[in-house]
Amino acid sequence: MRTLCVIGNGIVVHLPGLFEEIDGLESNGISCKERILVSDCAHLLFNFHRLVDGLRESELTNSFIGTTKNGIGPCYSSKVIRNGIRVCDLRHMDTFPQKLDLLLSEAASRFQGFKYSPDMLREEVENYKRFAERLEPFIADTVYVVNECIAQEKKILVEVIRQPCWTLTLESALVLAFSLELLVKAYTTRVGSGTFPTEILRKGGDLLRFAGQEFGTVTDHPCRCSWLDIVALQYCCRINGFYSLNLTKPDVVCSNEGNTCHMQALLPFVKYEVLPGCQCDISSIRNYFDLPKAARQYVERIEELVGIPIHYIGVGRHDAIIYK
Repeated sequence: MRTLCVIGNGIVVHLPGLFEEIDGLESNGISCKERILVSDCAHLLFNFHRLVDGLRESELTNSFIGTTKNGIGPCYSSKVIRNGIRVCDLRHMDTFPQKLDLLLSEAASRFQGFKYSPDMLREEVENYKRFAERLEPFIADTVYVVNECIAQEKKILVEVIRQPCWTLTLESALVLAFSLELLVKAYTTRVGSGTFPTEILRKGGDLLRFAGQEFGTVTDHPCRCSWLDIVALQYCCRINGFYSLNLTKPDVVCSNEGNTCHMQALLPFVKYEVLPGCQCDISSIRNYFDLPKAARQYVERIEELVGIPIHYIGVGRHDAIIYK
C-alpha cells in the first residue's frame, strides 16, 4: 500500500520549493504521481514573503524573533488579514495579477527596503502561470479526502508542531474530527528566539543537540534543546484531543546521568522532576519489558503526568520501534 501525502488547507506552500523536492524524488526513481495532494485552500508563499521576513527581523533589532527568514510568518499574516492568495486562485489567472499586485504594493509601501516594479509583477505572473499548469494534477479538496479516509478507517499520520501558542490552532478543528496519536520527542526543541523556560544552555544543551542531531532541515541551524516540557505537552494534547502518544528518541536522553522531566512552568518559578538515567544503549531493544527500569520509569512517568498512554516508542532509526 502506497502512502498518500496531503498538504492541508492550514499550510502555506512555496511552489518553487515543492517542485524542487518533487524533482529530487523523481530523479531518484520515486514517482509522485497520485501520491501527493495539495489543498485548493492552502495559501501560496511567494519569494517576496521571504524578503519581507528579513526586513521585519531587521526592524526588530534586539527583540528579533529569530525566524528562518523563509517567509512563513508574513505569508500567514496575509492569510489572517484575508488578502493572501490561495492555490485555488491559480485556476483564475484573469484575477491573479491584481491580487498579487495588491500584495506587492502593500509590501513596498510598508518597507523602504522593498523595491517593487511592474517588471517584478510581470515576471512572477509568468512564473505562476507555469506553476499553475504543473500543480493542477495535485490540487484537491483535501478536507473531503481526509474525511473519506476517516470513514474508511484508514491509518492517518498527522504532522504538527508542538508550539501551543499559535501553530496548532490552525488545524485543531480537523484534528478533533477523529482520534489521533501524537508523535513526541522525549525532550523538547525549538527554533528562533524568545522565552524557553526549560532550555538547557552550554554543554548540556550541546549533548542533546548532537546526540539527537537537532539541526534545522532547511537552515542547518542548531535547534535549542531542553528537557521535556510537560506543561506544553499537556496543553497540546488538550486542545487537539490526542488519545495516545508515540514517543521518539528516549535513547538520546537515556544516555544521560539523569533524565529531567519539566513538570510546571508557572512564572516566575519553574519546577523540575529529575528521574534516573540508565546510561546505556537501548537502540537494539524491541520488547518494552527488556528496557532498563530507568527507561520504563521515564516512559510511565510521562504517561502519568500527561494522562495519555504511550503506544509506540522509537529507540533509533527507521524500524527501531517498541510496541508497548
